Amino acid sequence: MSDFNINFQNIEDSDGLNKEDFYVKFKERLDDVTSFPADYTYKFIYPTSEEIMSKVKEIFKNANPNFEYKASKNRKYTSITVVIYALDSDQVISFYQEVSQIPGVMML
Repeated sequence: MSDFNINFQNIEDSDGLNKEDFYVKFKERLDDVTSFPADYTYKFIYPTSEEIMSKVKEIFKNANPNFEYKASKNRKYTSITVVIYALDSDQVISFYQEVSQIPGVMML
């Protein structure tokens, strides 16, 4: 099984899509390139904050996640990489939708 991540910016015409249409297209793309179940890698950047980090970790707590963190040079931002064993594209999208509700988090 491969560790694969689709960058949101790589989804064609994503600028003109509403959220619902975006996730429909994203699901199609995921299903085209990934055989689930599989490891899936999420990458997020956020203004350095224990509160934000805790919220992200809470979302993934039941998915047996592996976390890696890296602070920016000036420690203003932190990147977090989350790897889970995803059962299907719906699970992948569900986590993205939950994290998208946290103010300040940018998804890569």
